[in-house]
Amino acid sequence: MKKPIVWTIAELSSGEIGIQSDIKVFNTFEVESYSVVTAITAQNSHKVPDITFTASAVINAQITELEKPKSIKLGMLGPMSIMQEISSFLKRYNGYVVCDPVILSLDGVPLLNWDDKNYLIENIIPYVDLLILSILEVEELLDCTIKNSTDIEKAARRLLNYGKQSVLIKGRNGLSRCCQDYWADGKQQYWITIDSRRKNHNSGNILSATITACLALGYSLSDALVIGKSYVSQETRVACQTAIQHNWLTSHEDLPWITKSAHEGVNQPNFPQCDLEALAFCPIVNSSYWLERLFVIGIQTIQLRIKGLQGKELEDEIRTGVEIAQKYKAKLFINDHWELAIRYNAYGIHLGQEDLISADCKAIAQAGMRLGISTHSYHELARAYALRPSYIAYGPIFPTTSKQMFFAPQGTSNLKRCRKLLKCSLVAIGGITIDNLLSVLECKVDGVAVISAVLSSIDPEQAALKFLKICKQAFSLRQKQ
Repeated sequence: MKKPIVWTIAELSSGEIGIQSDIKVFNTFEVESYSVVTAITAQNSHKVPDITFTASAVINAQITELEKPKSIKLGMLGPMSIMQEISSFLKRYNGYVVCDPVILSLDGVPLLNWDDKNYLIENIIPYVDLLILSILEVEELLDCTIKNSTDIEKAARRLLNYGKQSVLIKGRNGLSRCCQDYWADGKQQYWITIDSRRKNHNSGNILSATITACLALGYSLSDALVIGKSYVSQETRVACQTAIQHNWLTSHEDLPWITKSAHEGVNQPNFPQCDLEALAFCPIVNSSYWLERLFVIGIQTIQLRIKGLQGKELEDEIRTGVEIAQKYKAKLFINDHWELAIRYNAYGIHLGQEDLISADCKAIAQAGMRLGISTHSYHELARAYALRPSYIAYGPIFPTTSKQMFFAPQGTSNLKRCRKLLKCSLVAIGGITIDNLLSVLECKVDGVAVISAVLSSIDPEQAALKFLKICKQAFSLRQKQ
């Protein structure tokens, strides 16, 4: 299958930044890369002593000769004469555009005059899908001063007034080792935090190139942002190591976390860990009727997901479920209804992404409850990881008919990558059967959750016991290795 084409419209540098850096990233993500050279620069990691910009006619000639891309990264654009040629093309182009304009040199010298900045605002920014700026670049572009997270959020709203694009403002929390970026599109907004103990003068370049590649590969913008931040962290962490040059997302050290506020990004709750032996196999059932049948044969952990009940009926069902679990000294997770789970002292609570909006996770943590969270994408992984839950459920791994899914099956390759990215316990879910169970367990997950593979079986108890036996054998073998 033909690789998606991406462009980098940027400077050709004597250092390993600009177009050279972009192509290195594009090769890692296996996309076809073309370049439009806007300038030739003499520079190092500290300053840019000389820049020679490309003639506007040459810019047009380069654009005309290249095969049309799936996505474009805009880097150093140069003066208005160059931007006019680029703007003319963007008005006809309908793919993704990531704009990471070089407004300041490495030593802080402005590269655009007043007219250039205005042209960028009026004729480039309205046509991009994502505008990426550092705090210093925002201050230069908007002629403002940014002192705190509130100022960053205000600046993002101002930038969004210039077009329908989204904006990512890169920043650093001066009170911790964390780096915090803010993303907004006028409808949604969140902070992306990552432990950043090392600096990389080329991190912005790598970030925008990674996002551009991911958009061409079909990832959503929200997933591309998470992958981009993870990849930058990885590149900075491994520095000169070359062993992972053609791999990406290889360690839990590199996964960012997503929160509503900057404060939440550096103040995570702390949930107790699960009993890993009990977590190994977890059927999901829709009523307390199933609990007695499954606990009595030796199933140690079950998730109770009740739909359609309200008021006293719902409360009675959850109370009954907890009592049955306590009778067998088993673990019961209550899906969604966290207040009732706390009231009746269930072992844990499981929340979907939509439930995170209304649930009081601080109250759940204070009650000493275990917390599990459903995820289906990189963005949701980062959002769940921010809460440091007891476990994260990831899926659907395979096609499933248990519920309507808005996410494609992840497959075992994504499950393996997810395993590397998470330090907390990982539970696989979605379309798992006895026939494909071993392929899931080979991904080194901590648990497996199923619905129809047990409840829709001719003999649910025997089906559950077979799952339990295979899971326990696999985990026992793993501990011996």
